[in-house]
Amino acid sequence: MLRSMTDLKGFTIGATDGDMGHVEAFYFDDTSFTVRHLVVKTAGWLSDRKVLVSPIALRDVDWDGRRINVALSKTQVEQSPPIDAEEPVSRQQEVEYYGYYGYPFYWAGPYLWGAYQYPVPPTDARSSLEEERPASWSERTDGDPHLRNSGNVIGYHIAATDGDIGHVEDFLVDDTTWAIRYMVVDTSNWWFGKKVLVSPGWVAGVDWNDSKLHVDMTREQIKNAPEYDPSELPRREYEMRLYDYYGRPGYWKDEATTRRR
Repeated sequence: MLRSMTDLKGFTIGATDGDMGHVEAFYFDDTSFTVRHLVVKTAGWLSDRKVLVSPIALRDVDWDGRRINVALSKTQVEQSPPIDAEEPVSRQQEVEYYGYYGYPFYWAGPYLWGAYQYPVPPTDARSSLEEERPASWSERTDGDPHLRNSGNVIGYHIAATDGDIGHVEDFLVDDTTWAIRYMVVDTSNWWFGKKVLVSPGWVAGVDWNDSKLHVDMTREQIKNAPEYDPSELPRREYEMRLYDYYGRPGYWKDEATTRRR
């Protein structure tokens, strides 16, 4: 199911020995646009330090109660490698973080989460769907900025092939794989406040220095796309209309294929 990243902000994070804090933002990798960490602002017990929690650690999510329980103790988190939650994170920092918790490297396997399509703990034997990871992951060097803070990317301009169309207002995340399926684009500076969805798969390039994402569609194409109503998360019927409009295969078709294998 898709979840609004903005709505997930403020969720309480419960450790095995008490509440840890609240979700403030998310780190996603800038190759596959998948959430790799929740940025948690600790609730006083750690001098309001911000820490990272991987989806691998998540156990129970109470969507109505706005609470996420994790398989971590507060002591584990306190002793975790310090990372500046306001800055992009490099592969070298991720290696240290994953090594501390004993998590498998998601970039070391053939699928979205390494050996799995889902964020699976090392001791979990669940099967996964096969989704190929981007080949460019292997081109990263240890010092390259790799993870981006969602709070910094919200507000980025979206540029069509013939001009700007609006800015990123929110992200919609798959609550199973933690892949970002859509960016919610506010076009109020262009035409009457219509909101549209743009898949990260349609991004042709990102100018991180200029805070701009480029998509390979025209402004007119986007203007005539099915409108997104933010009061209700999109259902598969809407997604099918959206992908059919752009003449692109839906991401769920690959999932259905691998289930039949």
